[in-house]
Amino acid sequence: MRTGNHFKFENSTSLPGVKILTANMHDFSYDKHAHEEYSLGVTLQGRQDFFCCRRFHQSLPGGVILFNPDDVHDGHSGGTTDLSYVMTYIHPRTFRALFLALGVKPDHMVRVEGVLFDDWMFKQQIMTFAHIVNSGYYSKIEQELALFRLAHTLVRKSGSLREMLPQRRQDVLLNRAKAFIHSQYQDDLMIDDIAAVANMSKYHFIRLFRAQFGITPHQYVLNCRINGVQKALESGLPTSTVAQMFRFADVSHMNRRFKKLYGMTPKQYQTQLNRVPQR
Repeated sequence: MRTGNHFKFENSTSLPGVKILTANMHDFSYDKHAHEEYSLGVTLQGRQDFFCCRRFHQSLPGGVILFNPDDVHDGHSGGTTDLSYVMTYIHPRTFRALFLALGVKPDHMVRVEGVLFDDWMFKQQIMTFAHIVNSGYYSKIEQELALFRLAHTLVRKSGSLREMLPQRRQDVLLNRAKAFIHSQYQDDLMIDDIAAVANMSKYHFIRLFRAQFGITPHQYVLNCRINGVQKALESGLPTSTVAQMFRFADVSHMNRRFKKLYGMTPKQYQTQLNRVPQR
């Protein structure tokens, strides 16, 4: 079905240097060009034909496209139906602290070889990130976690990933950060807030925290919120109230997070404990 050419850009309100494009192309063709940003996209419908890195490429539905900064490319619909796709543009400055946290040397440019990827996890990361940014309802820490996951995938695919061993001498500062998280996790925290308590740079803090505790600080905050959800459910509060208390976009969002840790929805959890709220 042909529906015309439509392009919609959205800027992230919490992450500088991030924008999302949702596009539908009927008879439009891009001239050769390059972006300053990392461009990570997913073909949703139709076929995306383009030239990049001295080769011609065709992306089918579900295919992941990755352009490094300054990769020259063009693009147009190559099939009989309209081409629909989503593309995230993330400036290298936005990734910098996360790349450093993942062991990338300060003077190293993260560059991934290859343009097209058949990678289900990478596709889900891009789609989730685009959804989180476009919705405007997710907490800052969840947006940062989605960005961290993309950074981790880029660094891993570039071959630059270096894991860090725990350093015992940092225990006091890291435990101070954990205590701060426990006291403030219901607030709309950002990693910068937590790193400041530990008196560390953002990238150094993420690296040390992940090495010491086996989990990123973003994930730790979300884990604390789920633990808070559990206690609130046990007290008999309605799920809608609990979702709002712990900064979930809505009940469905809380359900997905809770089920990943407990294997059931919050309502099922309440029912099993025979503490269903009275309505």
